[in-house]
Amino acid sequence: MDDERDPVRIVVVDDDQLVRMALRLVLDGEPDLTVVAEAADGDAAITAVEQHRPDVVLMDVRMPGRDGISATDAILGRSAPPRVLVLTTFDSDDFVLGALRAGALGFVLKDTPPAQIVDAIRTVAAGDPALSPAATARLIAAATGPRSPEARRSVQAAAAGKLATLTARELDTARAIADGLGNAEIAARLHVSVATVKAHIGNVLGKLAVENRVQIALVVRDAED
Repeated sequence: MDDERDPVRIVVVDDDQLVRMALRLVLDGEPDLTVVAEAADGDAAITAVEQHRPDVVLMDVRMPGRDGISATDAILGRSAPPRVLVLTTFDSDDFVLGALRAGALGFVLKDTPPAQIVDAIRTVAAGDPALSPAATARLIAAATGPRSPEARRSVQAAAAGKLATLTARELDTARAIADGLGNAEIAARLHVSVATVKAHIGNVLGKLAVENRVQIALVVRDAED
C-alpha cells in the first residue's frame, strides 16, 4: 500500500504579485505542499476556495476591496472550511486580531524566514495554532490595549458572561491556555491527565462558541482585562 499522503493544498492571498510569486516558489518547492491558486483580494480568495477546496489559505489582511478579515469570516462560515493562516506585518495588529477572532489558526509575518512559513503551514494544516509566544503576547497586549471606558466595560462584561458558563476546572483550563501552556503543561498544572485536559478543552470550545485555542485566550484576556 502506498503510504504517501496527498500534498497540502494551499491558496495564497496577497495583493502584491511579487509576494505571491515568492511564496509560490517557496511552497511549491516542498514535496508535501502545493499552491493550487492565488488571489489578490478577499473576493477572489473566496472564489478560489470555492473552486479549489484547499486545505490551507495563506491570507493577507490588508488588501484593497474586501479585506482578509471579512474574507476569513466568509470562508470559515462554509461547510468543511480550510484552515486559515494570516500573513501580516506587525503594524496591523487590529487586522490580525480581527482575523483570529474570525477563526484563523495563526499568523506569520511577511519577513518570516521561508522555512518557518513552511513549518507554520504544516502546523495549521494539522489543525494546530501557529503562534509564537512572543507574537501571542503582542496580540494579547493589543487585544487588551487602550479603549474607551464604555467599550472596555462592554467587552469585559461579554467575555465574563461567557466564562461564567464554565465549570471551575474548565475555567482553570481556559486560563492555562491563555498563559500559553500546551496540553501536557496544563495537565501538570492541574494534576490531571492529558486526556482530561483534552475533554475540558472540547467543553470550553463548545461553551464559549469559539473555534480554537487562540480564541479561548482572547476571551480570557478580555474578561480579566
